[in-house]
Amino acid sequence: MENLTVQIEPKSAFGTPMKGDTLFGQLCWTVRARHGDRRLQNLLDGYDRNHPFICVSDAFSSGFLPRPKIPTKFIFSNVTAADRKNLKVKNLLPIEKFDSHVCDWHRHLVEKSADVQQMDSNRKDRCTRIRTHNSIDRRSNTTGSEGFAPYSTSEDWYLDGTKWDIHFIFDPERISREEILGLMHDIGQFGFGRDATNGMGRFQVNGDASSIHFPREQKNSDSWLTLAPTAPQNIGIDPQRSWYQPFVRFGRHGNVGAIGRFLKKPLLLADTGAVLTPIEGYESKLFIGQGLGGKYLPISDFMAETVHQGYAPVLGINLSAKDSSLSETEKWA
Repeated sequence: MENLTVQIEPKSAFGTPMKGDTLFGQLCWTVRARHGDRRLQNLLDGYDRNHPFICVSDAFSSGFLPRPKIPTKFIFSNVTAADRKNLKVKNLLPIEKFDSHVCDWHRHLVEKSADVQQMDSNRKDRCTRIRTHNSIDRRSNTTGSEGFAPYSTSEDWYLDGTKWDIHFIFDPERISREEILGLMHDIGQFGFGRDATNGMGRFQVNGDASSIHFPREQKNSDSWLTLAPTAPQNIGIDPQRSWYQPFVRFGRHGNVGAIGRFLKKPLLLADTGAVLTPIEGYESKLFIGQGLGGKYLPISDFMAETVHQGYAPVLGINLSAKDSSLSETEKWA
């Protein structure tokens, strides 16, 4: 497996957060649209048996990583209670500070990327707006017999110049860097997520940023930091030395699968930023997790062959030095 970091720029509002498992699903539909169903089936062969052709991260502000979801004593040590409250809104770690120890990360965390701060120090990089819709009866081109019944949806807008990094772990014998970039270009043109047919979810692909935007692991690493939602069940994770925020994915089919019975079974995942420690010895890995679904454990009553990304790209981090400085009570507080 190899890694690839793709840099993109939002060019419209987004209705769906760009999380790795959602983007993986849209990549699969894009493969099918570009190359046909047989090509997609070949790529997905073995996906639910620890043999993925690709693993996709969330989209992060360019040059940054997510703050790990671990007890605040790990990354907010030696600060006052008031400072700790202020630091909780800072969720971005500059990649160049990744090699510093986890317990010192609070010194480097930021709320928004430097380029956004330079654009306008009084604004955040995102604002949420509400758009009002109304159902239309396509046969009569009116609101129908039940009358006017508007509903609202939210959409996120980003400042011009905002850049995101998406990290891919892929099998070069099954899919190439050039093909991944091409698929991302297609998604950027047609739109990602909800209301793409209304012009939302558009982005521009700036190209490969792997050489400057992907560290691998810290010295003496003993745990993994996940970059996408993952399914850590039954893969040898130590529950006493692992932390995560539960995330329930109420998935739905996309593309032509959105017609008819489009809902999938709910899935319980560990959200992005989980810190997972193996029961047995740590080993360097590019991804962890498992592929969900498939014909033997279906997650969809409509399309039995459906799979869901339970894998996540990971970075190796070292927690052991911090453990030795805490009492038994503080370690798990």
